[in-house]
Amino acid sequence: MTYADSIPDPHSRPDFYDSVPSKRLIAWIVDIGLTGVLASVISIPFVLFGIVLIVPLLFIPLIWACTGFVYRWMTISSGSATWGMRLMSIELRDRDGKRLDGSTAFLHTAGTYVSFAVCPVQLVSIASMALTDRGQGLTDMVLGTTMLNKAG
Repeated sequence: MTYADSIPDPHSRPDFYDSVPSKRLIAWIVDIGLTGVLASVISIPFVLFGIVLIVPLLFIPLIWACTGFVYRWMTISSGSATWGMRLMSIELRDRDGKRLDGSTAFLHTAGTYVSFAVCPVQLVSIASMALTDRGQGLTDMVLGTTMLNKAG
């Protein structure tokens, strides 16, 4: 079975949801590492200039955040999953079971960043991923997206 027409019911098709929260966590760790490497490469001029002046070094966290945002947005819009998610064989689907398009991927990434920026929101989001039948975070609930094990 595929989920091209709708999101599978977690009670009748639990195989689509098995281990998704732990896979999502591992994928997030992989993605943080990948964006850290990408941001490090992009930051080289700032580090070199920072040897002379300390101020450019203050931009490194911003570079990492921007790199991560673009990475998540582009990878999710191109395959409904980041490279970490692909490694873990999970992917995001919209309420109709379709892959996320560029605008939905942008909104999902923006919602994820808002959750990271507001600690109580992130804690509620993590709890909902762990405790709800579909394992949806707050951004997923708002957008109607769901993280599933990749079909077939």
